[in-house]
Amino acid sequence: MLDATGQEHPHAVVIGAGFGGLAAAIRLAVRGWRVTVVEKLDGPGGRAYVFRQDGFHFDAGPTIITAPYLLEELWTLCGRSMAEDVVLRRMDPFYEIRFDDGTRFRAFAERSRMREEVARIDPQEVAGFDRCLIDSERIYRIAFEKLADRPFHSLWAMLREAPDLIRLGGMRSVYAKIGDYFRNPKLRIAFSFHPLLIGGNPLTTTAYYCLIQHLERLHGVHYAMGGTGAVVRGLVRLAEGQGVRFRYGAEVEEILVEGGRAAGVRLAGGERIAADIVVSNADPAWTYARLLGAHRRRRWTDRRLARARFSMSLFVWYFGTRRRFEEVYHHMIILGPRYEGLLRDIFTHHRLAEDMSLYLHRPSATDPSVAPPGCDAFYVLSPVPHLASGTDWAAEGERYRAAIQRRLEATVLPGLGEAIVTSRILTPQDFRDRLLSWQGAAFAMQPQLFQSAWFRPHNLSEELPGLYLVGAGTHPGAGVPGVISSARIVDALIAEREGRQLARA
Repeated sequence: MLDATGQEHPHAVVIGAGFGGLAAAIRLAVRGWRVTVVEKLDGPGGRAYVFRQDGFHFDAGPTIITAPYLLEELWTLCGRSMAEDVVLRRMDPFYEIRFDDGTRFRAFAERSRMREEVARIDPQEVAGFDRCLIDSERIYRIAFEKLADRPFHSLWAMLREAPDLIRLGGMRSVYAKIGDYFRNPKLRIAFSFHPLLIGGNPLTTTAYYCLIQHLERLHGVHYAMGGTGAVVRGLVRLAEGQGVRFRYGAEVEEILVEGGRAAGVRLAGGERIAADIVVSNADPAWTYARLLGAHRRRRWTDRRLARARFSMSLFVWYFGTRRRFEEVYHHMIILGPRYEGLLRDIFTHHRLAEDMSLYLHRPSATDPSVAPPGCDAFYVLSPVPHLASGTDWAAEGERYRAAIQRRLEATVLPGLGEAIVTSRILTPQDFRDRLLSWQGAAFAMQPQLFQSAWFRPHNLSEELPGLYLVGAGTHPGAGVPGVISSARIVDALIAEREGRQLARA
């Protein structure tokens, strides 16, 4: 591809075809860069990969879309509408929580219905709920609208925001702040568990993440018909339409350095791909310790990475049934007997507990295309410690899966064992070996205060000019909105730093 002067357009290599890599590739291609995406797996998506088995489709990772306008923006940049490729279905209620004693709580978009749900649990807590939503909106306006797409590679940028951070309670944890609004233990759980969706411990995650309450109600919680994989496929088509080239089954072993800056990548087979810039959608710890392992690092040294606190991992069981369970809602959270104790076992003690809390996803409740006629597709997720627990998942995997099955049969899926026709599991070992996640952590570093914003690996690499980071492990953090926003940040940084505001040839 040549520009208006007859010169070949500069080349960007993007490592990883997850949401962050796809969004970055599209944005760079729109600016006129030649873009090559290299992906270790045999298809796109990363954590949003799709498993197809025995006529069932299973989303491997993310199951909801919030803040869909961030995705729509990518289609708009390409002169298209997202509705051409992706159909989103708004979920209301967002999810249903089943407490260990059988009590149920549903989260609705409409405030009046939420007030009714709160009152059903504890009538004295309605005023606290109202205050919770007011404060959630205040935090959202600062932490998401103002800061989520702003780079934090400068300490001064962080210090400028310190007054807002302190005023909005960012020094406290989500669980502590929710305690200001609710005394009832069930409501404290119902309004504080959300950091788990992005790899955070509610007991230690900065209270900035209380913004999720407002985010859900403002933009909705959506399911993509055909599964989240339909969004991935739409993004790939969008990228290919802009000339992006994809290389699957292409694992990067090293980021090449020439003249003191990133100069491309070397693949596992020895092939070298030259580039003017490199954008890594890989786990930042993997990027620095493995892909830049031979390069002298000043900040993200092996020693510092060893001291960092990484997110929990996940045990995920995907299964299909020969019959439908119509009484089970699309999104359900099934809580165990412990909350704080279980969180400490997972995040602090790195101990695989006998009890568990589960997220059950039944996409076939909304979308019959993901399962054969008359069947149901399920995905059940259990937060577990990362590999520092020392658990031998090759030995423990089936035992733990069977324990989950017993839990589901005893609560919401009676007769499950007789109905299963297909099954597969994903363990912390798979997160490490298949997705190259440090310690098998499912969401990179925990979103604690001193691992957020400036304290998190920067979008503009601190270690190597010409290297940029997108994805869950960099600013602003995990979750589809955060990952897509990271590509927004990198797009602006590259335009500023590389000085190439290019028009399409």
